[in-house]
Amino acid sequence: MFGSYFFDDMFSSISFLFSDPSRLELGWDAAGYGLYTSGYSVLCVFGGLIVCGMLLDKWGVRITGSIFVGLMTAGAAMVAWAVSSGMSPKSSLVLAYAGCMVFGLGSEIAGVAVTRSIARWFKDGPIAFAMGLQLAIARLGTAAALILAPRLVAAKVPGDIYTLAETARPAFFGLGLLLFGCILWAVFVGLDAKRFPSGRTDDKSEGFRLADVGKILTNKRFILISLLCVFFYSSIIAFKKFAGAILVPRFDIPAEAASWMVSMLPFATVIFAPLFGILVDKIGHGTRWMLGGSVLALAAHLLLAFAPQGVPFWGYLSMVFLGFGYSLVPAAMWPSVPKIVPDKVLGTAYSLIYWIQNLGLMLFKMLAGVILGKAVAGSGPVHVELMFVAVCVVALATSGILHRIKLN
Repeated sequence: MFGSYFFDDMFSSISFLFSDPSRLELGWDAAGYGLYTSGYSVLCVFGGLIVCGMLLDKWGVRITGSIFVGLMTAGAAMVAWAVSSGMSPKSSLVLAYAGCMVFGLGSEIAGVAVTRSIARWFKDGPIAFAMGLQLAIARLGTAAALILAPRLVAAKVPGDIYTLAETARPAFFGLGLLLFGCILWAVFVGLDAKRFPSGRTDDKSEGFRLADVGKILTNKRFILISLLCVFFYSSIIAFKKFAGAILVPRFDIPAEAASWMVSMLPFATVIFAPLFGILVDKIGHGTRWMLGGSVLALAAHLLLAFAPQGVPFWGYLSMVFLGFGYSLVPAAMWPSVPKIVPDKVLGTAYSLIYWIQNLGLMLFKMLAGVILGKAVAGSGPVHVELMFVAVCVVALATSGILHRIKLN
Protein backbone atom coordinates (compact mmCIF):
# COMPACT_ATOMS: atom_id res chain seq x y z
CA MET A 1 0.00 0.00 0.00
CA PHE A 2 3.01 2.30 0.44
CA GLY A 3 3.78 1.80 -3.24
CA SER A 4 0.15 2.34 -4.21
CA TYR A 5 -0.08 5.64 -2.35
CA PHE A 6 3.23 6.80 -3.83
CA PHE A 7 2.12 6.11 -7.39
CA ASP A 8 -1.27 7.72 -6.87
CA ASP A 9 0.28 10.99 -5.62
CA MET A 10 3.45 11.08 -7.74
CA PHE A 11 2.40 14.24 -9.65
CA SER A 12 0.55 16.04 -6.84
CA SER A 13 3.31 18.38 -5.69
CA ILE A 14 4.40 19.16 -9.28
CA SER A 15 0.86 19.60 -10.66
CA PHE A 16 1.66 23.28 -11.34
CA LEU A 17 3.67 22.09 -14.35
CA PHE A 18 0.46 21.29 -16.20
CA SER A 19 -0.62 24.94 -15.99
CA ASP A 20 1.79 25.66 -18.87
CA PRO A 21 1.75 22.72 -21.32
CA SER A 22 4.13 24.57 -23.67
CA ARG A 23 6.94 23.75 -21.23
CA LEU A 24 6.14 20.03 -21.18
CA GLU A 25 7.25 17.67 -23.90
CA LEU A 26 4.41 15.51 -22.60
CA GLY A 27 1.99 18.26 -23.66
CA TRP A 28 -0.76 17.81 -21.03
CA ASP A 29 -2.62 20.83 -19.64
CA ALA A 30 -4.40 21.22 -16.27
CA ALA A 31 -7.69 19.85 -17.60
CA GLY A 32 -5.88 16.86 -19.11
CA TYR A 33 -4.12 16.18 -15.82
CA GLY A 34 -7.46 16.43 -14.01
CA LEU A 35 -8.92 13.94 -16.48
CA TYR A 36 -5.97 11.58 -15.93
CA THR A 37 -6.35 11.66 -12.13
CA SER A 38 -10.11 11.06 -12.42
CA GLY A 39 -9.37 7.83 -14.31
CA TYR A 40 -8.44 6.24 -10.99
CA SER A 41 -12.10 6.01 -10.05
CA VAL A 42 -13.81 5.11 -13.35
CA LEU A 43 -13.78 1.30 -13.18
CA CYS A 44 -14.40 1.51 -9.45
CA VAL A 45 -17.49 3.66 -9.95
CA PHE A 46 -18.98 1.68 -12.82
CA GLY A 47 -19.51 -1.47 -10.84
CA GLY A 48 -15.98 -2.80 -10.48
CA LEU A 49 -15.66 -2.22 -6.75
CA ILE A 50 -19.02 -3.71 -5.87
CA VAL A 51 -18.58 -6.86 -7.95
CA CYS A 52 -15.02 -7.37 -6.77
CA GLY A 53 -16.02 -6.78 -3.15
CA MET A 54 -18.50 -9.63 -3.49
CA LEU A 55 -15.75 -11.79 -5.00
CA LEU A 56 -13.59 -10.90 -2.03
CA ASP A 57 -16.20 -12.31 0.35
CA LYS A 58 -16.69 -15.43 -1.79
CA TRP A 59 -13.07 -16.19 -2.76
CA GLY A 60 -11.19 -14.71 0.20
CA VAL A 61 -8.42 -12.16 0.47
CA ARG A 62 -5.62 -14.38 -0.80
CA ILE A 63 -7.04 -15.13 -4.25
CA THR A 64 -8.87 -11.85 -4.82
CA GLY A 65 -6.10 -9.73 -3.35
CA SER A 66 -3.45 -11.39 -5.49
CA ILE A 67 -5.44 -10.74 -8.67
CA PHE A 68 -5.86 -7.07 -7.92
CA VAL A 69 -2.35 -6.44 -6.63
CA GLY A 70 -1.30 -7.72 -10.05
CA LEU A 71 -3.78 -5.43 -11.83
CA MET A 72 -2.60 -2.45 -9.79
CA THR A 73 0.99 -3.05 -10.90
CA ALA A 74 -0.02 -3.64 -14.53
CA GLY A 75 -1.95 -0.36 -14.59
CA ALA A 76 1.05 1.49 -13.20
CA ALA A 77 3.21 0.01 -15.95
CA MET A 78 0.74 1.32 -18.55
CA VAL A 79 0.95 4.84 -17.10
CA ALA A 80 4.74 4.73 -17.00
CA TRP A 81 4.83 3.68 -20.64
CA ALA A 82 2.33 6.37 -21.65
CA VAL A 83 4.27 9.27 -20.13
CA SER A 84 7.63 8.12 -21.51
CA SER A 85 6.89 6.66 -24.97
CA GLY A 86 6.90 9.88 -26.99
CA MET A 87 3.43 9.45 -28.51
CA SER A 88 1.21 12.47 -29.11
CA PRO A 89 -0.22 14.29 -26.07
CA LYS A 90 -3.73 13.03 -26.84
CA SER A 91 -2.59 9.42 -27.30
CA SER A 92 -0.42 9.46 -24.19
CA LEU A 93 -3.31 10.90 -22.18
CA VAL A 94 -5.70 8.20 -23.44
CA LEU A 95 -3.24 5.41 -22.58
CA ALA A 96 -2.39 6.94 -19.20
CA TYR A 97 -6.10 7.35 -18.48
CA ALA A 98 -6.69 3.67 -19.26
CA GLY A 99 -3.70 2.69 -17.12
CA CYS A 100 -4.95 4.85 -14.26
CA MET A 101 -8.34 3.11 -14.48
CA VAL A 102 -6.71 -0.32 -14.18
CA PHE A 103 -4.37 0.90 -11.44
CA GLY A 104 -7.28 2.47 -9.55
CA LEU A 105 -9.45 -0.64 -9.55
CA GLY A 106 -6.51 -2.82 -8.52
CA SER A 107 -5.44 -0.39 -5.82
CA GLU A 108 -8.91 -0.02 -4.32
CA ILE A 109 -9.61 -3.76 -4.18
CA ALA A 110 -6.11 -4.37 -2.81
CA GLY A 111 -6.92 -1.77 -0.15
CA VAL A 112 -10.20 -3.50 0.67
CA ALA A 113 -8.37 -6.83 0.92
CA VAL A 114 -5.84 -5.27 3.30
CA THR A 115 -8.56 -3.71 5.46
CA ARG A 116 -10.54 -6.96 5.41
CA SER A 117 -7.42 -8.88 6.45
CA ILE A 118 -6.70 -6.56 9.36
CA ALA A 119 -10.32 -6.91 10.54
CA ARG A 120 -9.84 -10.68 10.45
CA TRP A 121 -6.41 -10.82 12.10
CA PHE A 122 -7.33 -8.35 14.87
CA LYS A 123 -11.02 -9.14 15.24
CA ASP A 124 -10.81 -9.49 19.02
CA GLY A 125 -7.85 -7.18 19.55
CA PRO A 126 -6.65 -3.60 18.92
CA ILE A 127 -8.32 -3.29 15.51
CA ALA A 128 -8.37 0.54 15.40
CA PHE A 129 -4.67 0.70 16.29
CA ALA A 130 -3.81 -1.93 13.66
CA MET A 131 -5.75 -0.06 10.97
CA GLY A 132 -4.22 3.23 12.04
CA LEU A 133 -0.71 1.77 11.85
CA GLN A 134 -1.35 0.33 8.39
CA LEU A 135 -2.75 3.68 7.29
CA ALA A 136 0.33 5.45 8.64
CA ILE A 137 2.69 3.22 6.65
CA ALA A 138 0.62 3.64 3.49
CA ARG A 139 0.53 7.42 3.82
CA LEU A 140 4.29 7.49 4.15
CA GLY A 141 4.07 6.59 0.46
CA THR A 142 2.14 9.80 -0.14
CA ALA A 143 4.71 11.76 1.85
CA ALA A 144 7.53 10.21 -0.15
CA ALA A 145 5.78 11.14 -3.41
CA LEU A 146 5.16 14.73 -2.36
CA ILE A 147 8.76 15.23 -1.27
CA LEU A 148 10.61 13.22 -3.92
CA ALA A 149 8.68 14.32 -7.02
CA PRO A 150 10.06 17.90 -7.11
CA ARG A 151 13.55 16.42 -6.71
CA LEU A 152 13.06 13.74 -9.35
CA VAL A 153 11.73 16.44 -11.71
CA ALA A 154 14.12 19.28 -10.94
CA ALA A 155 12.90 22.86 -11.45
CA LYS A 156 14.06 24.64 -14.60
CA VAL A 157 14.62 28.25 -15.50
CA PRO A 158 11.71 29.93 -17.33
CA GLY A 159 11.53 28.88 -20.96
CA ASP A 160 13.23 25.51 -20.60
CA ILE A 161 11.31 22.35 -21.55
CA TYR A 162 10.67 19.40 -19.26
CA THR A 163 11.56 16.29 -21.25
CA LEU A 164 9.60 13.03 -21.25
CA ALA A 165 12.42 11.30 -19.38
CA GLU A 166 12.24 13.90 -16.61
CA THR A 167 8.47 13.88 -16.14
CA ALA A 168 8.41 10.06 -16.23
CA ARG A 169 10.89 9.61 -13.36
CA PRO A 170 8.24 9.57 -10.58
CA ALA A 171 6.22 6.99 -12.53
CA PHE A 172 9.13 4.58 -12.93
CA PHE A 173 10.16 5.04 -9.30
CA GLY A 174 6.60 4.26 -8.21
CA LEU A 175 6.44 1.23 -10.50
CA GLY A 176 9.58 -0.11 -8.85
CA LEU A 177 7.96 0.24 -5.43
CA LEU A 178 4.89 -1.65 -6.62
CA LEU A 179 6.98 -4.50 -8.02
CA PHE A 180 8.67 -4.81 -4.63
CA GLY A 181 5.22 -4.64 -3.04
CA CYS A 182 4.17 -7.71 -5.06
CA ILE A 183 6.92 -9.66 -3.30
CA LEU A 184 5.68 -8.47 0.09
CA TRP A 185 2.13 -9.47 -0.80
CA ALA A 186 3.34 -12.97 -1.64
CA VAL A 187 4.92 -13.17 1.82
CA PHE A 188 1.65 -12.07 3.42
CA VAL A 189 -0.31 -14.69 1.47
CA GLY A 190 1.96 -17.35 2.96
CA LEU A 191 1.45 -16.01 6.49
CA ASP A 192 -2.31 -15.78 6.02
CA ALA A 193 -2.51 -19.33 4.65
CA LYS A 194 -0.65 -20.59 7.72
CA ARG A 195 -2.99 -18.82 10.15
CA PHE A 196 -6.24 -19.46 8.25
CA PRO A 197 -5.73 -22.69 6.28
CA SER A 198 -9.36 -22.84 5.12
CA GLY A 199 -9.32 -19.23 3.99
CA ARG A 200 -12.20 -18.33 6.31
CA THR A 201 -12.45 -16.64 9.68
CA ASP A 202 -13.67 -18.21 12.89
CA ASP A 203 -17.14 -16.88 12.07
CA LYS A 204 -19.51 -19.86 11.92
CA SER A 205 -22.41 -17.91 10.41
CA GLU A 206 -23.99 -18.63 7.05
CA GLY A 207 -21.89 -17.78 4.03
CA PHE A 208 -22.21 -14.77 1.76
CA ARG A 209 -25.50 -14.29 -0.12
CA LEU A 210 -26.40 -11.64 -2.67
CA ALA A 211 -29.44 -10.67 -0.59
CA ASP A 212 -27.06 -9.50 2.14
CA VAL A 213 -26.10 -6.52 -0.05
CA GLY A 214 -29.64 -5.17 0.26
CA LYS A 215 -29.42 -5.34 4.04
CA ILE A 216 -26.20 -3.32 3.97
CA LEU A 217 -27.73 -0.64 1.74
CA THR A 218 -30.73 -0.21 4.05
CA ASN A 219 -28.54 0.33 7.12
CA LYS A 220 -28.76 4.07 7.81
CA ARG A 221 -25.53 4.09 9.82
CA PHE A 222 -23.71 2.47 6.91
CA ILE A 223 -25.15 5.05 4.50
CA LEU A 224 -24.05 7.94 6.71
CA ILE A 225 -20.53 6.52 7.10
CA SER A 226 -20.35 6.14 3.32
CA LEU A 227 -21.45 9.74 2.75
CA LEU A 228 -18.99 11.04 5.33
CA CYS A 229 -16.26 9.04 3.62
CA VAL A 230 -16.94 10.46 0.16
CA PHE A 231 -17.15 14.12 1.20
CA PHE A 232 -14.39 14.07 3.81
CA TYR A 233 -11.90 12.21 1.63
CA SER A 234 -12.75 14.36 -1.40
CA SER A 235 -11.79 17.45 0.60
CA ILE A 236 -8.31 16.00 1.14
CA ILE A 237 -7.46 13.52 -1.61
CA ALA A 238 -8.82 15.67 -4.46
CA PHE A 239 -7.07 18.68 -2.87
CA LYS A 240 -3.73 16.85 -2.78
CA LYS A 241 -3.92 16.20 -6.52
CA PHE A 242 -3.79 19.95 -7.11
CA ALA A 243 -1.84 20.98 -4.02
CA GLY A 244 1.05 22.47 -5.99
CA ALA A 245 -1.29 24.39 -8.29
CA ILE A 246 -3.09 25.84 -5.23
CA LEU A 247 -0.34 26.43 -2.68
CA VAL A 248 2.38 27.85 -4.97
CA PRO A 249 0.37 30.84 -6.27
CA ARG A 250 -1.76 31.22 -3.14
CA PHE A 251 1.17 31.72 -0.76
CA ASP A 252 3.92 32.76 -3.19
CA ILE A 253 6.21 29.86 -2.35
CA PRO A 254 8.50 27.71 -4.53
CA ALA A 255 7.50 24.20 -5.54
CA GLU A 256 9.81 22.51 -3.03
CA ALA A 257 8.33 24.54 -0.17
CA ALA A 258 4.84 23.59 -1.32
CA SER A 259 5.84 19.92 -1.37
CA TRP A 260 7.05 20.15 2.22
CA MET A 261 3.90 22.02 3.20
CA VAL A 262 1.49 19.44 1.81
CA SER A 263 3.66 16.55 3.03
CA MET A 264 2.61 17.58 6.53
CA LEU A 265 -0.66 15.73 5.81
CA PRO A 266 0.73 12.21 5.51
CA PHE A 267 3.45 12.84 8.10
CA ALA A 268 0.77 13.88 10.59
CA THR A 269 -1.10 10.64 10.00
CA VAL A 270 2.07 8.60 10.50
CA ILE A 271 2.19 9.87 14.08
CA PHE A 272 -1.43 10.51 14.94
CA ALA A 273 -3.41 7.83 13.09
CA PRO A 274 -2.00 4.99 15.27
CA LEU A 275 -2.27 7.20 18.36
CA PHE A 276 -5.89 8.06 17.69
CA GLY A 277 -6.49 4.39 16.89
CA ILE A 278 -5.31 3.48 20.39
CA LEU A 279 -7.61 6.12 21.88
CA VAL A 280 -10.57 4.85 19.85
CA ASP A 281 -9.85 1.30 21.09
CA LYS A 282 -9.59 2.47 24.70
CA ILE A 283 -12.18 5.27 24.92
CA GLY A 284 -14.66 4.63 22.13
CA HIS A 285 -17.04 7.46 21.11
CA GLY A 286 -15.97 7.10 17.49
CA THR A 287 -18.56 9.57 16.19
CA ARG A 288 -17.06 12.36 18.29
CA TRP A 289 -13.70 11.80 16.65
CA MET A 290 -15.32 11.92 13.21
CA LEU A 291 -17.13 15.15 14.08
CA GLY A 292 -13.94 16.77 15.36
CA GLY A 293 -11.98 15.78 12.28
CA SER A 294 -14.66 17.23 9.99
CA VAL A 295 -14.52 20.56 11.85
CA LEU A 296 -10.74 20.69 11.40
CA ALA A 297 -10.99 19.96 7.66
CA LEU A 298 -13.48 22.80 7.21
CA ALA A 299 -11.25 25.20 9.17
CA ALA A 300 -8.29 24.25 6.98
CA HIS A 301 -10.06 24.94 3.70
CA LEU A 302 -11.50 28.21 5.00
CA LEU A 303 -7.92 29.32 5.67
CA LEU A 304 -6.79 28.18 2.24
CA ALA A 305 -9.61 30.14 0.63
CA PHE A 306 -9.66 33.34 2.68
CA ALA A 307 -6.27 33.75 4.46
CA PRO A 308 -4.12 36.70 3.35
CA GLN A 309 -2.41 36.20 0.00
CA GLY A 310 1.33 35.46 0.02
CA VAL A 311 1.68 34.62 3.74
CA PRO A 312 3.03 31.03 4.03
CA PHE A 313 2.17 30.82 7.75
CA TRP A 314 -1.52 30.39 6.89
CA GLY A 315 -0.70 27.59 4.49
CA TYR A 316 1.25 25.72 7.16
CA LEU A 317 -1.51 26.26 9.73
CA SER A 318 -4.12 24.93 7.32
CA MET A 319 -2.01 21.82 6.77
CA VAL A 320 -1.80 21.29 10.54
CA PHE A 321 -5.60 21.39 10.79
CA LEU A 322 -6.04 19.17 7.75
CA GLY A 323 -3.41 16.71 9.01
CA PHE A 324 -5.17 16.28 12.36
CA GLY A 325 -8.50 15.85 10.61
CA TYR A 326 -6.96 13.36 8.20
CA SER A 327 -5.92 11.29 11.22
CA LEU A 328 -9.03 11.64 13.36
CA VAL A 329 -11.78 10.66 10.93
CA PRO A 330 -10.22 7.50 9.40
CA ALA A 331 -8.99 6.27 12.81
CA ALA A 332 -12.60 6.16 13.99
CA MET A 333 -14.46 5.53 10.73
CA TRP A 334 -12.87 2.37 9.31
CA PRO A 335 -12.94 0.31 12.56
CA SER A 336 -16.60 1.26 13.03
CA VAL A 337 -17.72 -0.69 9.94
CA PRO A 338 -17.28 -4.19 11.52
CA LYS A 339 -19.55 -3.00 14.34
CA ILE A 340 -22.53 -2.43 12.06
CA VAL A 341 -22.28 -5.17 9.39
CA PRO A 342 -21.82 -8.98 9.69
CA ASP A 343 -18.34 -10.38 9.20
CA LYS A 344 -19.40 -12.50 6.23
CA VAL A 345 -20.18 -9.38 4.13
CA LEU A 346 -17.43 -7.14 5.47
CA GLY A 347 -15.51 -7.15 2.19
CA THR A 348 -18.65 -6.14 0.30
CA ALA A 349 -19.39 -3.41 2.84
CA TYR A 350 -15.93 -1.88 2.55
CA SER A 351 -16.14 -2.11 -1.23
CA LEU A 352 -19.46 -0.27 -1.27
CA ILE A 353 -17.96 2.52 0.84
CA TYR A 354 -14.95 2.71 -1.49
CA TRP A 355 -17.33 2.75 -4.47
CA ILE A 356 -19.23 5.76 -3.13
CA GLN A 357 -15.94 7.43 -2.23
CA ASN A 358 -14.54 6.95 -5.71
CA LEU A 359 -17.66 8.37 -7.32
CA GLY A 360 -17.10 11.60 -5.43
CA LEU A 361 -13.34 11.62 -6.01
CA MET A 362 -13.79 11.18 -9.75
CA LEU A 363 -16.23 14.07 -9.98
CA PHE A 364 -14.35 16.47 -7.70
CA LYS A 365 -10.98 15.83 -9.36
CA MET A 366 -12.45 16.56 -12.77
CA LEU A 367 -14.24 19.64 -11.46
CA ALA A 368 -11.08 20.96 -9.79
CA GLY A 369 -9.13 20.57 -13.04
CA VAL A 370 -11.84 22.39 -15.00
CA ILE A 371 -11.98 25.23 -12.45
CA LEU A 372 -8.21 25.71 -12.50
CA GLY A 373 -8.07 25.47 -16.28
CA LYS A 374 -10.83 28.00 -16.99
CA ALA A 375 -10.36 30.50 -14.16
CA VAL A 376 -9.07 33.97 -14.82
CA ALA A 377 -5.34 34.25 -14.09
CA GLY A 378 -4.71 34.15 -10.34
CA SER A 379 -8.29 33.32 -9.31
CA GLY A 380 -8.19 29.56 -9.84
CA PRO A 381 -6.81 28.55 -6.41
CA VAL A 382 -9.46 30.55 -4.52
CA HIS A 383 -12.29 29.28 -6.72
CA VAL A 384 -11.31 25.65 -6.31
CA GLU A 385 -10.93 26.15 -2.55
CA LEU A 386 -14.51 27.45 -2.39
CA MET A 387 -15.54 24.12 -3.86
CA PHE A 388 -13.63 22.28 -1.13
CA VAL A 389 -15.22 24.47 1.57
CA ALA A 390 -18.66 23.41 0.31
CA VAL A 391 -17.57 19.76 0.37
CA CYS A 392 -16.39 20.13 3.98
CA VAL A 393 -19.70 21.70 5.03
CA VAL A 394 -21.54 18.61 3.77
CA ALA A 395 -19.02 16.32 5.53
CA LEU A 396 -19.54 18.22 8.78
CA ALA A 397 -23.33 17.99 8.52
CA THR A 398 -23.10 14.24 7.84
CA SER A 399 -20.80 13.60 10.80
CA GLY A 400 -23.15 15.65 12.99
CA ILE A 401 -26.11 13.45 12.05
CA LEU A 402 -24.01 10.32 12.58
CA HIS A 403 -23.03 11.56 16.03
CA ARG A 404 -26.66 12.12 16.98
CA ILE A 405 -27.81 8.62 16.07
CA LYS A 406 -24.60 6.90 17.31
CA LEU A 407 -23.22 3.63 15.93
CA ASN A 408 -24.65 1.12 18.36
